[in-house]
Amino acid sequence: QVQLVESGGGSVQSGGSLRLSCVASGHIYSSYCMGWFRQAIGKEREVVAVIDQDGNIKYADSVKGRFSISQNNAKNTSYLQMNSLGPEDTAMYYCAADPFCGRWLLLHEFNYWGQGTQVTVSS
Repeated sequence: QVQLVESGGGSVQSGGSLRLSCVASGHIYSSYCMGWFRQAIGKEREVVAVIDQDGNIKYADSVKGRFSISQNNAKNTSYLQMNSLGPEDTAMYYCAADPFCGRWLLLHEFNYWGQGTQVTVSS
């Protein structure tokens, strides 16, 4: 089993930035495929960004050029740097992980999930 804990959420004004972190513990793998998802009230969960075990990255179109995903395998940690935030980015943000992702990163169905961290952007 892998446990994931997110941190770094909060409230910011439009145009601001936040950096989310996700730390994995429990059964530690040498590398991970990790993803960030979000779910706004009344909406379905959507993928934001995924970085695979080889460092390949994919972003949702809505965050391209504003968000940046990275990971530090030595620390079992993934990061989501979010810039130029707008009210439309308000959501609960979740990280997810697996030891391996296939080719279609944005379609990967993850097995391990964190509890989420809230991001609120005011206009």
